[in-house]
Amino acid sequence: MINIPTDNPEKQKQIIDVSVVVPIKDEVESLPHLLDAISCTLQNTNLNYEIICVDDGSTDDTASFLKQQAAIREDLKAIILRRNYGQTAAMSAGFNYATGKAVVTLDADLQNDPVDIPMLLNKLNEGYDLVSGWRQNRQDGAVNRLLPSKIANWLIRRTTSVNIRDYGCSLKAYRAELVADMNLYGELHRFLPALAYIEGAKITEIPVRHHARRFGKSKYGISRTFRVLMDLLTILFMKKFLTRPMHVFGLLGLFSMMTGTGIGIYLTFIKLVLNESIGSRPLLILAVLLLVTGVQLFCFGLLAELLMRTYHESQGRPIYRVREIVVKNDSDRSQ
Repeated sequence: MINIPTDNPEKQKQIIDVSVVVPIKDEVESLPHLLDAISCTLQNTNLNYEIICVDDGSTDDTASFLKQQAAIREDLKAIILRRNYGQTAAMSAGFNYATGKAVVTLDADLQNDPVDIPMLLNKLNEGYDLVSGWRQNRQDGAVNRLLPSKIANWLIRRTTSVNIRDYGCSLKAYRAELVADMNLYGELHRFLPALAYIEGAKITEIPVRHHARRFGKSKYGISRTFRVLMDLLTILFMKKFLTRPMHVFGLLGLFSMMTGTGIGIYLTFIKLVLNESIGSRPLLILAVLLLVTGVQLFCFGLLAELLMRTYHESQGRPIYRVREIVVKNDSDRSQ
């Protein structure tokens, strides 16, 4: 479990050990069963907990049900978004309102099993910053769910070097300080282990239960594979060049300018030494294009460097992350 070093029993009662974040979109039929399952599981532990349900613009009675339950339950916090922003935004809202020392996320469709939450927390307490669930025996359709998932997971593993078998599993446990460092945009929720790796997190994966959907229908499909490809390029850039964008733009610009210059020298030799016409040669157009492109790429690199400096300095956001600081205590020094 999550260790909480405190000598004050009254203070310990006030600390939230675990925040369970559940992004929701049209899952009113599943919610009563989900809330009961989470409560039953965590009440059997010695942990103080809160359940944060984020309604992401549901069109059924999800928002009404959450408001009703939040009015009578002390362990539930209902966050109702103004419209549908997407799962990434809903998860980010849950992170922002979570007050626990550990944060657990899971889907609202009952395919993730809350019974696995203590197991994730125990693993987290072994020194990891993120514990990801692995749906070893998935209960989903082979074509519309399993195939796209396998393709996406393979691509992400190869690109990010983070060896997680199941990036799409929403059942994950995080240390609170880790999610505080991660800013989510677009549809980056599926890349949380990769984003955590960029922040220097220790990550592991354990098998978890997975059930067939009992209510409603899935909101995922094969079309999401193409979105993964687009987001993957963003993650790849963030992983390699977030603090040094000039290294990629400058290198490409330098290569383009050198190639254009080389072609220009060749054409100059043909014109001045061999006295041949170069006005109708495609190489002339290519040389000019490469030189102009090289200058533009170089300028993009400089602008990106300035943007990164503004990004880090305006937020007081350091370019490093400290895991721990070890010093000799004052009592030892006095001796």
